[in-house]
Amino acid sequence: MSLNIVERSNVDEAVSLELQGSLDSDTAPQLDKKLSEIIGPSTKVVAFNMAGVTFISSAGLRVIFKTLKLMKSRGGQVSVTQMTKGVKKVFEIVKVMPDLTVFANQKEMDEYLEAVQRRAES
Repeated sequence: MSLNIVERSNVDEAVSLELQGSLDSDTAPQLDKKLSEIIGPSTKVVAFNMAGVTFISSAGLRVIFKTLKLMKSRGGQVSVTQMTKGVKKVFEIVKVMPDLTVFANQKEMDEYLEAVQRRAES
């Protein structure tokens, strides 16, 4: 299956992506490449809307972990929203959930990202 990556926003400190499809060994390099292209030196927040992710493999998790490690090194964070039950279970199994910020829905995540952007402009 394929992965569709939609860039929802990209400002100095925050990047927001919507993922649709399968995040597996075939498609993880595509996400990794996209992230390397859009994460700038001042990016501190990477947000993933995962409502459309139907499957995630260890390769997909590695891309998320790599991004999380980078953001944590900058004092930032990775957040996810709208994970399906199956995808959320995978994250729980690998015990990564405490390091991620999880939002109930897209609106909640967008409000948070807006606040981040307002602080950056101040």
